[in-house]
Amino acid sequence: MSIGNSPEDDRPSIGRVLQQARLAASLTVDQVSTATRVRIPIVHAIEQDDFSRCGGDVYARGHIRTLARAVGTDPEPLVAQYDAEHGGRPAPTPAAPLFEAERIRSDPRRPNWTAAMVAAIVAVIGFVGFTFFKGGDEPATAGRVAEGPTSDKIAPKPSASKPADPKPAPTESAIAAAPLDKVTVKLSATHGRSWISAKDHNGRSLFDGTLEQGDSKTFQDKERVDLVLGNAGSIELFVNGKKVDDRFQPGQVERLSYTKGDPEVG
Repeated sequence: MSIGNSPEDDRPSIGRVLQQARLAASLTVDQVSTATRVRIPIVHAIEQDDFSRCGGDVYARGHIRTLARAVGTDPEPLVAQYDAEHGGRPAPTPAAPLFEAERIRSDPRRPNWTAAMVAAIVAVIGFVGFTFFKGGDEPATAGRVAEGPTSDKIAPKPSASKPADPKPAPTESAIAAAPLDKVTVKLSATHGRSWISAKDHNGRSLFDGTLEQGDSKTFQDKERVDLVLGNAGSIELFVNGKKVDDRFQPGQVERLSYTKGDPEVG
């Protein structure tokens, strides 16, 4: 190493890290492109540290994150390395300042004595009327208080109702039951993490990402579920409520398809 070089100068390039991780996961460029929808020429260019085909820094960062997740490596150090090598992340645009509208102050006006006199007369008439009606209602009110209901009134007996039958606890077979009109696929990463891709019968993506150890995902479709498992040996597979006993090897890439009549590999 030459004098004055920092440790960052000896670290592998972004493209080299992504390529090594892809080879370690036993994935081809075509498989990564299919799973991530990043075109094959762009995948090749990024692995050669050529980001000119990404369409800008924002798209380059997005492609780095997508490819890193697909091959099972942490994208954040690679994005930070990209920012350091390409002038850093742009500073966020400050929010526009908010201006409080000036309150409109009304000009002082002379007091309106006519309106004040009318208001005073209305208040006096209202007070007199209220006093008159209140005085006439007092005896009746007193009578109602004196003749009010006593506290020893017999409360109605609550009607006896038949206790509801306890609901039976769901059994393990009921929980594992899958609807007969759909295909149900459950994946559990029991022996490590694995990159997976799941699509419905129309080719629409149901999930595309990494399943960490201990995580589970369940997918349903009315006709078919297509799977790509990047590290099949770490996956425990259930199809339509039944465990699939195929023994996949660690690091093995498997393409599977299941319908309502399975668990047989399509």
